[in-house]
Amino acid sequence: MKDIATPDGYAGLDFPWDEPPAEGEVIEVAEGVLWARLPLPMALDHVNVYFLREADGWTMVDTGFDTRRTRTILDRLRAGPLGGDPITRVFVTHHHPDHIGLAGWLQAEGAELLTTRTAWLMARMLILDEQPVPPPETQEFCRRWGMDPGVLAQRSKERPFNFADMVAPLPVGFTRIAEGDLVDLGGRRWRVARGDGHAAEHAVLFEESGDLVLGGDQLLPGISPNLGLYPTERNADPVGDWMAACTRLAPLARDDQLVLPGHKTPYRGLPTRLASLHQNHVTALNRLEAHLAEPRTGGACFAPLFKRQVTQEMYGLAFFEAIAHLQHLHLTGRALRETRDDGVWIFRAA
Repeated sequence: MKDIATPDGYAGLDFPWDEPPAEGEVIEVAEGVLWARLPLPMALDHVNVYFLREADGWTMVDTGFDTRRTRTILDRLRAGPLGGDPITRVFVTHHHPDHIGLAGWLQAEGAELLTTRTAWLMARMLILDEQPVPPPETQEFCRRWGMDPGVLAQRSKERPFNFADMVAPLPVGFTRIAEGDLVDLGGRRWRVARGDGHAAEHAVLFEESGDLVLGGDQLLPGISPNLGLYPTERNADPVGDWMAACTRLAPLARDDQLVLPGHKTPYRGLPTRLASLHQNHVTALNRLEAHLAEPRTGGACFAPLFKRQVTQEMYGLAFFEAIAHLQHLHLTGRALRETRDDGVWIFRAA
């Protein structure tokens, strides 16, 4: 997640709960819907998970990383607030490891996995793609976009983040959900909408004839999720995809809906938040375009995007976010790209 320089991401929102549930405990946010948190070993130190009461057990929404600590906490939740009943279904909003990490473990116990085709394929492919060091094509991608040479040299010798480190193996087979589908979870009917930008084909569920929204990372309060450009799809436009998704989801949003996000706390005021999530990137792009009055590499574009100093631990997310914004300006004709003698790209305002 990024700490991008934006207006107050909480403005105009209503938060029914002042505090999140303690570790191993839950808060009932609606009849038969429980909110819990699982820890993450990073600056954003938690992921929200939700449990929806079924006739024969529970549906779990997102799962956290696959770690010994997370499995232990989930076992405590099952023995305690879940009343010893099984998790029979797992709905995963998108393929990122803090959301799909334990899905395969739960499938091995008999749970059904529901997610989008892109989410399942991406997660399964990345689990199998274990890398001891970044491959040459990744290093060249980062070099060409202007990663700091010292950072690149260090990263080239280190094991990168691997899905296999935090995501349980996914068995063959899942239940596909797609945009426009109606699915029944927890005694409620939900319409599937599609997010994009942060994760391809990110599923957002809107309760039919109700006021709940399962928002994952597409609808976070306070922060905007990371929109990164990566060597897996080097011609992508995640920022453009994100803004298009905000526009696409806006007609489904109402002020009375209770949004259950993947991080932070549940809130109401979704129309306001969607407008803010879109506008945050409009203004960020405008600042970046002004920054390109002088030619810059991707690694020299942090200042107009981030409101605090980028530390070493945050450098990777910041770099891929910055070049995603440069990519959007380039693809939309607002920035020109040239190649230096050393092969590194430099950008200037058109």
